[in-house]
Amino acid sequence: QVQLVESGGGLVQAGGSLRLSCAASGRTFSTYTMGWFRQAPGKEREFVSAIRWSGGSPYYADSVKGRFTMSRDNAKTTVYLQMNSLKPEDTAVYYCAANLILSNWYDPRKYAYWGQGTQVTVSS
Repeated sequence: QVQLVESGGGLVQAGGSLRLSCAASGRTFSTYTMGWFRQAPGKEREFVSAIRWSGGSPYYADSVKGRFTMSRDNAKTTVYLQMNSLKPEDTAVYYCAANLILSNWYDPRKYAYWGQGTQVTVSS
């Protein structure tokens, strides 16, 4: 029902900024919750941020709150993750995800649809 394509990853220096994009397509995505997750080698997949297509404010993991900002463009069916003050520990593959979710947006098991991921590397 939903296809997701991430873009915008790359190599940046610590303290720098990067903006990730996730373009969504499908018949029912407008009712879904969109989430950003990340996974470093040997680590569990970690919740980053989530937002409803229908409205409301984004929710953030404590590790990124105050540094990352999630936003949506309903006309373009695209969500974004603006990442500022990047740290080496932010290095990971970042994934966009979607599903009809009513609670526990932090749980990756709630998300049925996933993008292919985009690599973010933060150097010292």
